[in-house]
Amino acid sequence: MGLKYIAFFMCMFLVNVSMAQESMQESIIPSISDSYIDKLVASAKMHYPKAKTFEDRVNIAHYNVQKAKLDWFNVLTFNYVYTPANTSGSVTTTTGLSYAAGAQFGVGTSIGNILQKPGLVRVAKEEYDIAKMNQEEYALNITTIVKQRYYLYVQQLSALNWKTKSMESADRISKESKYKFEKGEVTFDTYNSTYIAYSNSVQTKMDAEVAYLIAKSNLEEIIGVKLEEIK
Repeated sequence: MGLKYIAFFMCMFLVNVSMAQESMQESIIPSISDSYIDKLVASAKMHYPKAKTFEDRVNIAHYNVQKAKLDWFNVLTFNYVYTPANTSGSVTTTTGLSYAAGAQFGVGTSIGNILQKPGLVRVAKEEYDIAKMNQEEYALNITTIVKQRYYLYVQQLSALNWKTKSMESADRISKESKYKFEKGEVTFDTYNSTYIAYSNSVQTKMDAEVAYLIAKSNLEEIIGVKLEEIK
């Protein structure tokens, strides 16, 4: 009698576990939302510090390009001289030469500076292009990281759900076994084995909860906000 009930209860338990596992395997991919992933990636690019660092580097490189272009004006040197006039309206030098009084302007330049400017502008543009490519590369990397952490989060959530159902099934079987044991319909060994199965399922559920919380925390770390804020 006892062996028959042990076999019956264990069979019920294994069937419940098997059905829960099958449900988990069928639910993972349908649970994946591409639109939700896009929102997660957008949040990561907005809030993750390293992503903002790449954006700042691009802005700095763009500023340096504009600065290099404007530095063309530095190759010219503007001179300004003002000479007061005497009573005759002219200025007489110590050599006896006279020239008109008033403001005099001059423009000077340096051949060396002129030759250097195109190279400086080209370097600034190349640095800007490199900063843009690094930003684009990181955008691809962070997209991949977000997807991987999201997939793991969905997996752990699904695992937690089916392990919770397995625990509930083991709990029902254990309670039914206890009831039958108290009525003398099954032996203590039968009741004890179902209780041990229930205890193991509780520990398994607790492990699943920890794995789920870690996966959720890792995902929230990179997106910069709580998952509940992503609608």
